[in-house]
Amino acid sequence: MIQRLRTSGFAVLGISTVLLLSGCFGGSSGDDRADANQSGQELDQPPRFSEGRVFRVEPGDQATEDMVEAMIQLRPGDSLEFGCGYFELYHGLLIQATEDVEIRGCGKDETVLNFRNSDNVTGLEALNVRGITVKDLTILDSPGDAFKLKGVKWGTLLNVRAIWSGGGEPITRDNVSSRLHVACTNPPFNEGDPTPDYVPSASSGRYGIYPVESENILVDNSESIGASDAGIYVGQTNNAIIRNSRAAYNVMGFEIENVQGGEYDSNLAECNTGGFLIYDLENITQYGDTSVMLNNISRNNNTYNFAPSGIVSAVPRGTGFITLGYDNIEIYNNVFEDNSTAAIIYTSYELIDGKGKTSDKKLDPYTEGLHIHNNVMKNSGYDLPPPNLEKVLVEGEVETVLPTLIGIKNLNRPGKGAHIVWDGLLDDLNADCPYPVDANGQPVPKQANGKPIHTNEHPNPECLYNAYKFDNQGNRKLPEWGACIHSNEFSSDSLAYMNFHGTRGLELLFAAMDPDPSLLSWQSLSDILTGPTEFFADSDMSEHDCQARFGRTLASLPRVTIPPFERSGGIDPAPSEEFINQLCEAPVADGQINRDALAVDCPTLDQYNLFADAQDPRSMPHEGGVPFVLNSKLFSDYATKYRVAFIPPGTKALYVDGQNGGNLNGTIHFPNGTVIAKTFAFTDESKGTEELVETRLLIKRTSQSGKAVWSGPTYSWTTDANGQKVAKLVPGGETRSVSWHYQDQHTGKLLAGSTDSYAIPNQNQCITCHSNDDLEAGAAPIGPKPRNLNRAYRPESEFMGTAGQGGFPRVNQLQYWKDQGLLANAPALQVDGRGVATNIERLPHWNVPGDSGAASGSDEDVEARLRAYLEVNCQHCHNDKGAASNTGYYLDHYRKIDAGYGICKKPTATGGGSCGRQHVVVPGDPGRSIVSCRVEDASDPQRKMPPIAKSVSHTEAVELLNYWIGQVVDSGYDNADACGGSGIFQSITP
Repeated sequence: MIQRLRTSGFAVLGISTVLLLSGCFGGSSGDDRADANQSGQELDQPPRFSEGRVFRVEPGDQATEDMVEAMIQLRPGDSLEFGCGYFELYHGLLIQATEDVEIRGCGKDETVLNFRNSDNVTGLEALNVRGITVKDLTILDSPGDAFKLKGVKWGTLLNVRAIWSGGGEPITRDNVSSRLHVACTNPPFNEGDPTPDYVPSASSGRYGIYPVESENILVDNSESIGASDAGIYVGQTNNAIIRNSRAAYNVMGFEIENVQGGEYDSNLAECNTGGFLIYDLENITQYGDTSVMLNNISRNNNTYNFAPSGIVSAVPRGTGFITLGYDNIEIYNNVFEDNSTAAIIYTSYELIDGKGKTSDKKLDPYTEGLHIHNNVMKNSGYDLPPPNLEKVLVEGEVETVLPTLIGIKNLNRPGKGAHIVWDGLLDDLNADCPYPVDANGQPVPKQANGKPIHTNEHPNPECLYNAYKFDNQGNRKLPEWGACIHSNEFSSDSLAYMNFHGTRGLELLFAAMDPDPSLLSWQSLSDILTGPTEFFADSDMSEHDCQARFGRTLASLPRVTIPPFERSGGIDPAPSEEFINQLCEAPVADGQINRDALAVDCPTLDQYNLFADAQDPRSMPHEGGVPFVLNSKLFSDYATKYRVAFIPPGTKALYVDGQNGGNLNGTIHFPNGTVIAKTFAFTDESKGTEELVETRLLIKRTSQSGKAVWSGPTYSWTTDANGQKVAKLVPGGETRSVSWHYQDQHTGKLLAGSTDSYAIPNQNQCITCHSNDDLEAGAAPIGPKPRNLNRAYRPESEFMGTAGQGGFPRVNQLQYWKDQGLLANAPALQVDGRGVATNIERLPHWNVPGDSGAASGSDEDVEARLRAYLEVNCQHCHNDKGAASNTGYYLDHYRKIDAGYGICKKPTATGGGSCGRQHVVVPGDPGRSIVSCRVEDASDPQRKMPPIAKSVSHTEAVELLNYWIGQVVDSGYDNADACGGSGIFQSITP
């Protein structure tokens, strides 16, 4: 069935497509009638499911709305097809929690999706999808990543292009045909140099093609132009093949990061800063091993480094390939030519951090098992960036560090590089370091060679264990833990190999520097390095002649194979329109919830019969629904919220906390059939009004496979032609103008303002926050945790007085649930006069000094309240199972505050989202801390955090965050010494 989403006839389609929706998943209430409907045994019952469909979107003013309507419906077997032409889209394409779907265009030259004015950071994003193919289209000017696959199993990107307009004229409908094909003839060595083909820009998005935390990924016949970080980047993934693809004018062309089983095959990297990279980043989900690079061309990668920050900003222009901190790489049958620093740079984190100073002790800082053979290397290292130690040491400019080290240590050819450059650094046996253990004190898993297999769930060890690299006599096991280089063809115009011995000798340079170091020449720098020749680079490659030294070389590594795709069967097809109508239009007795209809998303909220007054979700709930409030809540443009939990009669929720229940990030466990309703309103006490804007539901359904799944339909409040208030299903979301004027009930502070950009999220956006790998499937609850419910009930607004939910008993909420028989497994509660149970965990009101129990305004109090705010506003994504797990920045309530909590943590990505800063939290300096910039911003899609819930800055929270960073976090915090200066090279600080 083809559904054509076009400007003409869209209003008709809008009705039918809304009726086809069933939240994020289909599902039954588990009764016998539903089973009969599915089997077709009852002839008078409508079919439950519709068949696989094709949704077609054409260019035009309605393209964004059509795309969103289609994307939220995609179920197994469905396709979203873009017509030929140039699309201007103001919202991102987000595919969530489905399987076996396809997104396609007419071809990467024929279908161009322009996201320049999008309110989302990513162009196309697939989250938690099993089986997705994206093909035959171009994404233009995405604010952040162009194509992102996160948590995808079996993902294919075929014949796609990511491109940014860069620093030149924007690519438009009128010039697009002449701007998509970007040549590589004369890249700009320095910012401002004339370039005939393309002008790079630091304001471009981060990644062109970015599969991360995924499995079985294929990128084929694709292209990335102009990314400010990496063009085609596979990270933290198992089994990934990148082949037949091109990257140009990115900072890094291709990256394999923390990948277990990666492959570059028959790709072209040209006119980037660096061509190819294989490495491990620190403090993220997993650590990589085993990648092959064959049949590729890396040429003319001489564009100046325009990355705003991060590890990629340290890559010198003119790099064909670079590796650090990654074991087992085979590089063969490749061509490297015309790279001005080196064809291959083989380096380590020791060069960046200093010996033994890498803060992540799960990360091996050195690349070993490196096998370089049968490659052709021509014209390498011929033009290093000029030395400027003043910028390196004083201003922290990192892009010239590596070439400066290389150039000043080249004794016979100052200022030149080589085909292969090694920093010469390896670790010594750390004999006193024990084998690492997990959080329970048990040894972590290990590979057959004895290397620990670490993940983000393991605590950071006190030391770096490396005994597996050495024999019983303390000798390094070679060649396995070294490098083999042989059978390569080197052109005679360049030095074949150099080992520059790390930073040895630079202390002489620091001691004898000219008062104006920016005036030093390569020769004058080399002249300072008088003394032992070990300070200089050597060109003896015999150390890597494994056949001569050991009688054998490293064995070839296996090619990556991707197993055939199979559906999981855990996601239902879309329900039929007839089935939805039958359930939602059924008569319901007074006071009873239409529980049969909870299996689907009804067109209007009143069809569920949840509230006594169908026009007011602040009225009393039916069937014993329980209103509740939270100690600290998600900021949503100063909205007032009314929450109700509808627990099915005869069932109980299960109390599980993070204290003793091991439920660190989860909520109370709710039974199947539970509904949680949250209404957003805007209060104006000066006018005595409160405007209802939206009501969101979380419904716990049961899929046909028997699995529990949470669905999240959202309803927008409006007034119909008869003057009646009605809440209509808005699966595609909405934007509303709202205002507020009220006193905060906890602080007494007047909160007043307005916005024309209050966003009701679409259903796929809801899953982004509500889906975690350790929670139930779908849009699981994130607010009602025992520690956040531990308080007396009191509505957020006094607007209702004692009417409706305003008259609900103002007692400890958990105790009330126990007394009403709605909560099992809870301990006996010791409730004080404030209505707080003092013997269980509790989250403080983030904005009430002293509410943590510590002295008001003390460091302990500030930190506890700041952590409460970050938990409810950021932690649902920033945990090791959440949507931001790939960042390694985790804000769990019980987590130790160290690098994982942001202290001197380097960002995993750059682009505008890093704000040009090098660390997430810099002790004592919010102005240098990425998180301060991100939380404060409310308009830039690359920066604003949270990315969905706000359109205005939360001023009071920003003040608390900046106070914590500036006045509380100091040098005594774990990892606080890792920030150093403004740059990332700590090893060269004089």
